[in-house]
Formats: sequence, structure tokens, C-alpha cells
Amino acid sequence: MKKLLVAAMLAGSLGTVAAPASSAIIVVRQAPPAPRTEAVPAARRGHVWVPGHWDWRGERYVWVKGNYMRERRSYMYDQPSWEERDGRWHRTGDAWRRGNRDNDGDGVKNRDDNRPNNPNRN
Repeated sequence: MKKLLVAAMLAGSLGTVAAPASSAIIVVRQAPPAPRTEAVPAARRGHVWVPGHWDWRGERYVWVKGNYMRERRSYMYDQPSWEERDGRWHRTGDAWRRGNRDNDGDGVKNRDDNRPNNPNRN
């Protein structure tokens, strides 16, 4: 009986150790600093530019430089963002979501955009 109880406790504790969630939400009382200005390198075919952002690590904000990520067909990338709610700052993680693309980033999906690759967008 004692061995069974120990085995059950061990199995239960192993079940609680899980991989960190990729879309974890972080809540902080201190507002993030203003975003830094970064030079965006030349476009890379098959990649999506992810702008730099402030991340919360330990007890302080840390700047994460922008970088290119491999594109995922039929998916759109949502970059990390901070939002104030009730005096606290909530960070939503980055995520790929299924949906229509917006090549020029003007907020109009390619399927509804007359000029989906307009380099002179506003």
C-alpha cells in the first residue's frame, strides 16, 4: 500500500510539471518603457519581420530585438503586446493564428485589398 501511495504521488507530481505555455499572459503593475526604434533590414522571401518589443523577465523589462521568423502559409503572426487594464499591464504572447494574410500591413486582408502589396501604404 505504501509503495502504491508513493507511486501515485510521484505520478501526480510528474503530471504537474508541464512545458511552459507559448501564449502565457504576464501581468505587471509597472508600465513598459516606450518602444525602441529599430532599423528594419531588407525583406527576406518566406519570412515575416517581428518588431522588437519589451518583455518582462524576473523583475524588470528587457528589450527583445526584432527578427525575421519563417512564414507559415495561411497563418498570420500576432506580435506580443502590452495593454493596460485596471492599473495593471497585461502582456499577451506572440502567436500564429489561422487566417487571411495582409501583405502590406494596412489592416485590409489580401482577399479584400485592391493593392495587397502596396509599398506606399499609410
